[in-house]
Amino acid sequence: MSYVVVRDDESFEKALRRFNKSCERAGILADVKKHQHFEKPSERRKRKQAAARRKTRRRDFFTGL
Repeated sequence: MSYVVVRDDESFEKALRRFNKSCERAGILADVKKHQHFEKPSERRKRKQAAARRKTRRRDFFTGL
């Protein structure tokens, strides 16, 4: 769990921004979104394979192969 100690001279908005940044670094929101709905193992495999294909296509495009 991420937490932020609010400093004496710090505004609420600044503390909230630091908290949101720490949550983003920890990957909390991505994890919540991933676990929001059940994903079958076959769907997970398809999603990962599609991402790998996109990554390869993008790499090949920029390297000029």
